[in-house]
Amino acid sequence: MEDEAAEQAVAVEETAAVTRRKPWILRAAIYLTTANQVMVTVYSLILAAVVGAILIIVSDPYVRSTWGYFFSQPGDALSASWDAVATAYGALFRGAVVDPDKLNRWFYGMADLDAVLRPIATTFNYSAPLIFTGMAVALAFRSGLFNIGAQGQAVVGAIGAAIVGFSFTGLPTIVHLPLTLLGGLVGGAIWGAIPGVLKALTGAHEVIISIMLNYIGGYLLLWVISTKFVHSPDRTDAISKPASESALFPSLFGAGLPANWGIVLAVVVAAGMSWFLARSSLGFRFRTVGANPAAAKTAGMGVAGTYATAMAFGGGLAGLGGATILLGSTSHALTPSVAGTIGFDGITVALLGRAKPLGVVFSALLFGAMQAGASTMQTVAQIPVDMVTVLQAVIVIFIAAPALVKGIFHLREAKVSGQELSMAKGW
Repeated sequence: MEDEAAEQAVAVEETAAVTRRKPWILRAAIYLTTANQVMVTVYSLILAAVVGAILIIVSDPYVRSTWGYFFSQPGDALSASWDAVATAYGALFRGAVVDPDKLNRWFYGMADLDAVLRPIATTFNYSAPLIFTGMAVALAFRSGLFNIGAQGQAVVGAIGAAIVGFSFTGLPTIVHLPLTLLGGLVGGAIWGAIPGVLKALTGAHEVIISIMLNYIGGYLLLWVISTKFVHSPDRTDAISKPASESALFPSLFGAGLPANWGIVLAVVVAAGMSWFLARSSLGFRFRTVGANPAAAKTAGMGVAGTYATAMAFGGGLAGLGGATILLGSTSHALTPSVAGTIGFDGITVALLGRAKPLGVVFSALLFGAMQAGASTMQTVAQIPVDMVTVLQAVIVIFIAAPALVKGIFHLREAKVSGQELSMAKGW
């Protein structure tokens, strides 16, 4: 067995050495046609865009009518289809990144900078909590767990942040904001630790427990809002007292734009998480238990304790996501739908990011951009905002079926070490 492993290691190293000696153009071509993690993800996005384009064409009555006489005038159908798809995706880009027309007008002094920055600011605002919940799920994946309870953890994190946010007054922002974030982190960590501890003590499956805790967290939110201590005395609807001004994130691009320093915090935390998993002893334990719990136990690692710790860490990250939503919203207060579906979206972000912190950041930015541009796509191209949800679902389908992507594009096996597709036990 050891001889076979040694021979395989030598073969991999020889293959890598041969690859490095080839011209860079050939190396790039080999990389682009290999079923490695990066290219499978890229091709999955391409396939999702193609499926989305087909749905756009099918949903447009005028475009459908041109296909009725395709064989007599094929140019009409092709032209109408291209215009419909280009208009829809162009509107999505303008609503999420930048509008070239407004940028050109600003360059000539005919528009203000806020109009140019608003699309990317909206994308950042949507992306910040997605990074946190995506990392919460990704950390569990790397530890061999499936943290499907990020939704409930984000909700409880928002509750903790709100209570700290409106309970203290007169504090400077440099003190109050970290305390508010700490409230969200602790709330999410406690909620995330529950399934971890139950799994460690009784062997209960974390998926079942965390799903139930999502419902409990939602009803807990309704009860908390209705209490006299939390409910806003100036309102009759279900809303809490707003967080104090000193507890809010400073604006990133200036007042009037939705982006705040939450996106900076999310990226910094993601960088810290990357270092933590790669360099720290606890991160090594997480990865080892996730890859092979039996071997980790043989090596003297506490598998049960690692599960509980990983779920608490993931819950804390999701709690920060809930706090970021609260502090970045317009009301800065708890409502029954304060967290939306941010926890479930985090699962998709973690899948697309391959459970890697850097991948989570990029996938969160992509999904944030899709959410930011959805309304513009609906306004300009009359494409329902539900199309964005469909695109996200299609992306997940292709990401979860790498063999399908490999077969469609006829990709070769990734034989070089580090390039092969691998999934943690939690996937």
